[in-house]
This record gives sequence, structure tokens and C-alpha cells, in this order.
Amino acid sequence: MAASSAPTPPSATSWSFSDTYLAEDDVLLAARSRADEVGVVSVGPGAGAALRLVAALIEARAVVEIGTGTGVSGVWLLRGMRPDGVLTTVDVEAEHQRLARESYKEAGVAPQRVRTIAGAALDVLPRLTDGHYDLVFADGDKREYSAYLAEALRLLRPGGVVVFDNALWHDRVADPAQRDEETVAIRDLVQHVAEADGLVPALLPVGDGLLVAKKEWAGDTA
Repeated sequence: MAASSAPTPPSATSWSFSDTYLAEDDVLLAARSRADEVGVVSVGPGAGAALRLVAALIEARAVVEIGTGTGVSGVWLLRGMRPDGVLTTVDVEAEHQRLARESYKEAGVAPQRVRTIAGAALDVLPRLTDGHYDLVFADGDKREYSAYLAEALRLLRPGGVVVFDNALWHDRVADPAQRDEETVAIRDLVQHVAEADGLVPALLPVGDGLLVAKKEWAGDTA
């Protein structure tokens, strides 16, 4: 038997190849251009593809997005959801949501499939229905990530999935010397999710990191 060895981390070249494995079409490129114009940092193509895959795997019909941006992540999510699925997307910037609606329209998404709500996430989320959603995607204020998790666990049905973007936060989360407020908040979230009962988590090195966790069905064991 060959001696075991640790896997070799991917090189920057391999990471770039993986992250751009699926090319973005003109709709997504236009949405990304709008994001650049207003200073919004959108998920990269690799993270977008992962979001679409998760939505498709669980046949998501009802999705909550925290952080609309200009619609890049929303278009990816909608493309993975069921044809009758509805995306509820929350952002404090109404202008960003106006630009996102342009992106959804260009993607051919029917207006009734997207519900945009302008407001602070922690003001809006408590008004949404308990146990109604298949997927919650968080890409908002990093300092509020733990609060988003609490809301997500209430909103998700058993078997639903929560996803956090920027879980590696520009390589800062893995470096214990980095102690700024946002990094510490994300690091605490990552640790909490890893230790939480009732969640099946994985930290994916896609884009700037995706923290993914499934909410267990009653009686399931990890």
C-alpha cells in the first residue's frame, strides 16, 4: 500500500481555472458591470456556480437572499431554483435593487419570481415566515453574520440550507493575528457552525469562501 500523504493545495493557476470553470454570459457580465459602477463587490463566477448548484440540488422553491447587490448572485440562484421558485432579496440600498431588477429582466425572470425588499436585514428578516424557506444566502454586513444565522435557522424548513459568502474573508479568517471586527465575527460564525448540533456544515474554498450548512431533519444525526 502506498504511503498516505496530505493533499496538495491548489496553485493560484488551478484556483483561477476552477473559479472560472463556468463562463458567465452577457446577462451576468452586465450585472457585474453595474456592480462595479456602484462599488458593489459581487460573488465571483465560482461562488455563483456553487449557489446555483445548491439551489438545484435541493430543488429550491423559496429562497431568501441577504444582500441584493445588482443581481449577480440572484441571477445565479434563480437559474438553479425551480421554475416556480420565488427569490426574496433584501438590501438596504434601494438603488442597488433597482439595478438588480434590470438584471433579472435581462435574464428573462418573470417579475413575480422576485420579491425585493429595501431595508436593513435585521429589520426585515423577523417579518418573514418561520420554516417557509429552502435556502438562505447571506452576503450582507459581516458583523451581523451570527444574527443572520439565528434568523436563517428560524426561516429554514428542516433539510434547508444556509450559505454565507466571504467565509474566508480575503485570507484573514485563517490568520489568528487578524483581529478586526469583521474578521472576528466571521471566524466566530465559522467555529459556531462547525460545533452546532443540528447542522451539517462544510467550508468551501470557492471564491472568497462559502460556508454551507444543512439544517437537519428532526431525528437526523450528523
